[in-house]
This record gives sequence, structure tokens and C-alpha cells, in this order.
Amino acid sequence: MRSLAVASHVSPFAAARRRPRSSASGREAVSQCLKCERNQDRPLGALRIGYSQGSSQRHGSKNLFTPAAAAVSVEQIEVSTYLPKGDMWSVHKFGGTCMGTPQRIQNVADVVLGDSSERKLIIVSAMSKVTDMMYNLVHKAQSRDDSYTEALDKVFEKHMSAAKELLDGEDLARFLSQLHSDISNLRAMLRAIYIAGHATESFSEFVVGHGELWSSQMLCYAIQKSGASCSWMDTREVLVVKPSGPDMVDPDYVESEKRLQKWFSRQPAEIIVATGFIASTPENIPTTLKRDGSDFSAAIIGSLVRARQVTIWTDVDGVFSADPRKVSEAVILSTLSYQEAWEMSYFGANVLHPRTIIPVMKDNIPIVIRNMFDLSAPGTMICKQPANEDADLDACVKSFATIDKLALVNVEGTGMAGVPGTANAIFSAVKDVGANVIMISQASSEHSICFAVPEKEVAAVSAALHARFREALAAGRLSKVEVIQGCSILAAVGLRMASTPGVSAILFDALAKANINVRAIAQGCSEYNITVVLKQEDCVRALRAAHSRFFLSKTTLAVGIIGPGLIGATLLNQLREQVAVLKENMNIDVRVIGITGASRMLLSDTGVELTSWKENLQQEAKPADLANFVRHLSENHVFPNKVLVDCTADADVASHYYDWLKKGIHVITPNKKANSGPLDQYLKLRTLQRASYTHYFYEATVGAGLPIISTLRGLLETGDKILRIEGIFSGTLSYIFNNFEGSRSFSDVVTEAKEAGYTEPDPRDDLSGTDVARKVIILARESGLRLELSDIPVESLVPEALKSCLSADEYMQKLPSFDQDWATQRHDAEAAGEVLRYVGVVDVLNKKGRVELKRYKRDHPFAQLSGSDNIIAFTTSRYKEEQPLIVRGPGAGAEVTAGGVFCDILRLASYLGAPS
Repeated sequence: MRSLAVASHVSPFAAARRRPRSSASGREAVSQCLKCERNQDRPLGALRIGYSQGSSQRHGSKNLFTPAAAAVSVEQIEVSTYLPKGDMWSVHKFGGTCMGTPQRIQNVADVVLGDSSERKLIIVSAMSKVTDMMYNLVHKAQSRDDSYTEALDKVFEKHMSAAKELLDGEDLARFLSQLHSDISNLRAMLRAIYIAGHATESFSEFVVGHGELWSSQMLCYAIQKSGASCSWMDTREVLVVKPSGPDMVDPDYVESEKRLQKWFSRQPAEIIVATGFIASTPENIPTTLKRDGSDFSAAIIGSLVRARQVTIWTDVDGVFSADPRKVSEAVILSTLSYQEAWEMSYFGANVLHPRTIIPVMKDNIPIVIRNMFDLSAPGTMICKQPANEDADLDACVKSFATIDKLALVNVEGTGMAGVPGTANAIFSAVKDVGANVIMISQASSEHSICFAVPEKEVAAVSAALHARFREALAAGRLSKVEVIQGCSILAAVGLRMASTPGVSAILFDALAKANINVRAIAQGCSEYNITVVLKQEDCVRALRAAHSRFFLSKTTLAVGIIGPGLIGATLLNQLREQVAVLKENMNIDVRVIGITGASRMLLSDTGVELTSWKENLQQEAKPADLANFVRHLSENHVFPNKVLVDCTADADVASHYYDWLKKGIHVITPNKKANSGPLDQYLKLRTLQRASYTHYFYEATVGAGLPIISTLRGLLETGDKILRIEGIFSGTLSYIFNNFEGSRSFSDVVTEAKEAGYTEPDPRDDLSGTDVARKVIILARESGLRLELSDIPVESLVPEALKSCLSADEYMQKLPSFDQDWATQRHDAEAAGEVLRYVGVVDVLNKKGRVELKRYKRDHPFAQLSGSDNIIAFTTSRYKEEQPLIVRGPGAGAEVTAGGVFCDILRLASYLGAPS
């Protein structure tokens, strides 16, 4: 009976050849639709307005349908061609973007023809934006907006121009004839809707479904041009669905399979192009699978034929680990389990239609998400989770998703504990107002229940709860019904979280270190997801912090460099050489997103190009503004961990550290001004740093790159008692006194040090001893002494007569007049077998500090230095005076100072989770 087909299934293409071009009247069109709604015995194909009954002879591969006999119904057809099922079938679904232009439709045809599967079922959406255009038509018509006619003309023009570019000859004529007929009938129907001022759901869905009819017909013709055997399927003849809730339908698999078998018995082509999105009710009334339902169509049909695979073609490379619009570092996932994809869909991730997974999951049919515009991308496979997949911490969390514009409702009271039915009463009230509960959290004490609902529904929920519990609130059994506005949900999704210890700890550690406060937590025993509620303003930062911890490096740092002078520029050059190595070997991703000097600043959202930062700072920079520079860093949500590196010696810059730390920005600096400034400000700064997850590192403030601060802290933290710290803390003065020997004059050595770059532009800044005093006060405070800088007596090496010199040049010119005095001091020391050294001393026992020029025996460690070395001796309860703990090494120079700052950056990364 292969040659027989019901008249209602006749190709609209064939019908168009016999039908007059004049459009049906509005009365006829509406009559047919009303007839559709009433007639429950008639096959669905008859629903299509303008379908003519009769027969059509097939000519080669050009016709889409086999001959039909008007007198035979679907029920009378004897199935003579068995519908094969199994791996021979591959199902492809192409979205609206893929079908957006004639060239793209041809590209789709090429992809289909390139698939080597024995049989192929192709599901297509309407051309891009067409579904919106069709919904808009109905909206305009029922709103009695006359512009619906112009909108319909645009729909017609869009498809007519696409067809003219894609098709030619008889194929083009047949398609345009059908398109004219459809548009005429739609115009009549829309006119009726306009007059009535109302459209029933079936009317609306019948109108909206035309986009898929036209796009699928054009694709079928495009495939047939190659000579391939291809049939066109109106899925309203096959897919049967039943309403299951607002904007939801459930497939009737048994009836759909019967209809598919009957359809295939008439048209057993190797390639079938079918409409997505549309279906029919059991009463043969047109309906849709609701918004984004074409994916659902593909999954249902894939299940019906037990396909080897369902491929969803779209315009992205696959499923991302997070929304790439919020997390630029999101990665493509190679695999997802069905459950993971389901969870991601629920939480708003742009993966699939939320119900697409159900049909394929029961038959273990994999879904592959592919990019139509990058065929080389492998995409993401959604399938049954492999049993042997390693459950390491990085693999167990597959993705993160967020939902914004939520409100948290908290119902609290001691009268709730142990009272049966309280939760039922709460959620019955919520159900009565039709609100959607996104998440529920309850403490085991039963003292409170909180749940999240969309912000737009919370007013009704709050009113309903206050009404329902009016007596309990008045009696004090409930203390409050609280609404917390401006919330978001962050969900971590992963099938293997349940069997992997430590996932929750890592997630909450990442949020804490990004300074994120969590308002509520929910996690089911299946542990497919961990859900947290937080402030909406923190949501993107929280998403990036969590994503960074699991998907990027262990630590990603956004760095702002203040002061690209000698030390800052050297640091930038060191970073340039090491960033790739750090990312590859240590999972530390350092991004310099801003550089500012005194007059210019260079900003970037994702990272300054370090190979050309100097040129860009000159050519692309903006006027320097420290407040805007800090705002750029703090408001950058690409990277959760932010650090400001102050490479200046500016007290004004240092005065901002407290505010930066309070904003959650880490601070690293070689600038001594903050830690040696007013004691109350220092204590305030350290108290904040200790009380938060924000870090403040300043190793390079004493000893450049030498581990002075860290050594001192290590001693204190392990219970040692500091008795005395004594050292040569100035690389400049170390160089001067190491070279002030023999017959050399003091002024010559100072000149040499200045020309070598060891001194400040004005050597008096070094020789005054103030810099050493600052280092002494820093170490004193680290040791627990509460001293001000003014408490430290300093022996200045600048003669009193030269302190009033107006310039460094004047000072250098007059300095030789004091060479004899210095020569005398050196002679006296040498006569005693000693050397001169300029030292700082922290006397912890006596709670004092001082800076002075001292003489040491030639066998003393301080006399053994060379160049600009620093040396620091720690005398403690463990390290006695006769054998103190000594740290020695280069204590001056841009390379070692920048290296000390770099070490602090790596120390910060370690604190934030990078591997040690």
C-alpha cells in the first residue's frame, strides 16, 4: 500500500500547483480553523490552511511527497514499510541562527549531505527572529494594531527573498506558490483575530508554527537539488503531546510512534527534514512544544527511532563551564552527564531546552552540541556518565550557573520547631499565589525556613504568608516573615560532587577569599548541585571566584601596578618573563590590568600586553587618576582576586591602603611609609588585615628581596622570643662603608655610589638615616613594640652645615670639605682593628630602637660584607648572642627589590590556593 496516502498529507507544494492564486476569504480561513478545533477525528495534516485534497505524481526526486488518494484515511493504511530503529539513524537539529540566511541554509544542507549515516532525520527551527515575528503578528492583531499587516508583509518578504536566493526553477515556483497561499490565509486569520480582539491558544500556535514549515521546506528543496532522497515531514502529523502545566507539554510516545510508523510507510526516504517546535494534541489540534521547543522535538524524534546520536547545531562551540558573557575565561566542556545538563538548564544555563534531556536519557542516546560556524570544534557530548571517570576535585564540578532578580523569604519563629504541617502551610500559601520557589533551605532545628522566589512575585508571597500566619505572628509563635530583596543564586553543578570529599570546602573557601557573604545554602543528598544565595551585586564576582578556583588556574590575580619607575618597571619586566611559566607550572595566572604613574595610566579589562607596556603607556594612556585606577580594578569582575602593588615611596599612596583592603583588594608594597607612619594608623591597618581574608604583604620594605619580615614572623609564630635585632639595613650605606677604606675619601665614595644608582637623587635622603629608621620601626612593630618613628634616635651622617643646602648638587660640591673628619674616624677604627658600619638596632628587651654609626671588629660578620649587601642578626631565646640567626644578601637595587615584591605576589597566590 506504499502508493497510498491520506489527502490531508498531500504536499503543500503539490497542492499549490492546483490551487488558484487568489487567497481564501477571512470567513473561509477562520471557518477552517474553527473546524480544526472541533474535528477530533480528522488527521492533523488537514489542519493546514489551504491544504487541497487530491493526488500528485512524483517526478524523480523533485517532489517531496508520494502520490495520495483522497479517499483513504490514516487509519485505513496498511503499514507495509517497517520503520527501522537503532544506530542507523542520526538526528540533527539546526537552530534559527543556523537557518538565518539562504547561504546558511545551503551550508546546513551540505552538513547533512556530509553525514555518512545510513539514515538521517533533520529537525529545523524557523529562520532567526521569525518566531518572534510570528508571535508579534498575533499580539498586534489581537491588540487591534493595524501595523500587523505591515509586519506580515515583512515575514513574506524575508522568506521570498531567501527562497529566490536559495532555489530556482520548478522548486522555487512551488515554494513561492505555497508561500503566497500561506500568507493569504494568515492575513485572513489575523484579520479575524483583529476583529475579535482575541486569539485562542490554538489559533496563536497555528500561526506561530509557520516559520518552521517554511524553513524546513526550503532546506528539503536544497538537499533534493543534490539528487539525494529526501522527504519533508510536518511533525504535527506525527508528534502528539498533552498539556501538563503552564507552558509545558508531555509527549505521548506510544501514539507518536504509531503515527511515525504510518508516516514512514508512505515516505521511506533516507533523509527526512522535519519541522521543529510544532506538534498536535490528541484531538489533532495544532500546538507547539513552547519556547525553545525545537531541541525537545529533536530529542523526542531521536527517542522514537532509537537514534545513535542527536546533534544540536548552534552558534557556540559547545556547553561552557559558565556564562561566557559573565566569565570571559569560561571553557568548553567535552562531556556532561544527563543529570548535569538537566541541573544546568534549571539554573538558567544556556545549554538545552530543560526537558530535552528526558526523551534521550531513557534510551541512553547521547546529545552532542556543535557549532555550525566552526565545524572543527568537537563540541560537548551529553551522555551517561562514564563509570571510570576520575573523580578528582577539578573534574567533579562541571559548571556554574546563576539566577538573578530573586528575593529571599525567611519565615522564623520558635513556635515552628517540632510542629507538623508548618512547611506545608507555608508552601501551600506560596502555591496559592502561583509563585515559583527556586530554592528551599531549612536548619535542622526547624527554627526557620527560607526560600527564594522571583522578585516580581515576592510581594504577593509576603502578603499571603502574613495573612496565613496572622494569628501565629500576633501570638509570637512566629517572630517574623522577612523579605530580603536583591538576591541571586549561584549553583555549582557536578555529578561526582557526592563522592568527592572537599568540594563544598573549596567552593566556600573561594567565596570567602573573594570577600563574598553567603545568605543561604541548599544541597540535596544527591549532591548534583550546591546552591548558595548571595547579594545580586556580588553575584558576578562570586561566579568568577568559584569558576577561577575550579576551572582556571588555582589562582588568578588581577594586578594593578602603581609607580612604573625603576622598581615598578623592573617588576613588570620580571612578570613578562615569568607569567607563562607560572601558569604552566604552578597554575598561577597573573594579569596586569592597570599601570599608573604620576601623570599617565594604562587600563585593560583582561590584561595589559607586557611586551609593549612602555609604548602603550605613552600612546594609549589616560591622564592618571588614582581613584579611577582603583575603581577600574575593584569593579573588574573578570577576575575575583585583585591586588594593588605600590612601587612608589609616596606617603599619600600609602594612606589609601586601609580603604583598599576594606574593599577586598590585596596590597603588596616595598613602600615603607604605611608601616613606619603614625602608630594608630599602622595598628588600624594590621587589625583590618588580620580580621579579613584580604592580605597585606610588605617583605620588600626591609632588606629588598631578603626574607627579613618572613623570618621574623616565623620566629614569632613558632614561639621564639625576640631579644634583639641588629643589622645593616641600607644597601646604599653598606656600599659606601664597604668601599670607604684605604686612602679613598668619603666624598669620592658617595659620588661613586650616586653615579652607580645606589643613592637617591639627593644622597642626603640616604645619609640622614631616616630610611634606616623606618626599617627599624617596622621591625620593632613586627616584634610587638608600640613605637613611633620619633621614638627612634638617629645619628645623621649629614653634617649640620650641609643640611641647609638647597640642592643635591650644592651638597655634593661642599661634601669634600668634610673628608678629613671622615678620614679621622676611619683611622681611629682601623687603629683598633675595627671597621665603620651604619646600623639599626631593635632592643626588644628594653623596648627601644636606634640608628647609629658603630665600629665592629674585623672578624665580626658585619665587617665581612661586600658591595651593597645587607646583613641582619636576630638574637632570640633559641639563637643566642654568641651565635645569632643571620640573614645576609643584596639589600639594594631594582632587581632584588622587584624580586622581593614578586615573591610577595607568589606568596599571595599561595595563600589564595595556588599549589606550593
